[in-house]
Amino acid sequence: MSGPTGRLAAAPPDPAGEHAERPRRDWRDTLREATDLALLGFAVALAGLPLLTLAPAVATASAALHDRDRTGSWPDARSTLTRFGRALPAGLAASAAGLAVAGALGADLLALAAGRVPGGGPATALTAVVTAALLGYAGLVVVAVGRTGGRGWRAAARAVARACPQRPGTWAAASGVCCLAGLLAVLVTPVAVPILGGYALAALHVVAARRPLAGPEPAARTAAGPPMPGPEPR
Repeated sequence: MSGPTGRLAAAPPDPAGEHAERPRRDWRDTLREATDLALLGFAVALAGLPLLTLAPAVATASAALHDRDRTGSWPDARSTLTRFGRALPAGLAASAAGLAVAGALGADLLALAAGRVPGGGPATALTAVVTAALLGYAGLVVVAVGRTGGRGWRAAARAVARACPQRPGTWAAASGVCCLAGLLAVLVTPVAVPILGGYALAALHVVAARRPLAGPEPAARTAAGPPMPGPEPR
């Protein structure tokens, strides 16, 4: 609008910087992120070598990825080690349960493929579909646990179980990520398997972020304790 002098009033400044251009990512940023995810996969593999510590290791890595997505930076080593220690009590039970289910499904698939049990092709296909669905469910539970600092397995499992039927596309995408990672793990050299683990975990976070599932109940967030100290958001 024009003022008394007939001049146009200057446009107010844009304090939020809505029109500011974001810096473009180049190949060095992509390489740095790929290296970080590979190192994350190796860290999970080393921490999960005793097998029963696999769930706490994956939960801690998921929490670190959540921090990176939220703040743009990885948590420091002290925060990560503290999270791992806090995740051990419940994580040991989660590891035992997961290994038991994986062993039962693997034995069932091997028995069906060898023809030792009746059912043939239809039973094998049904078992494979159930396995893929459970893998996707487990992957989304890991993402939900990462959002609460690496703890709250029971609350995350209940929340994801309620949300998966309401978000079948997200569930199917998570299953696809896990199945693809498993297939590639069979095809690549064993030393590259941990790298696939880091990439698969990051892909699960991307899938869950595009169509968010319901998170754990507030009680679970309170039980998980206060958020770990980390870098300020950029």
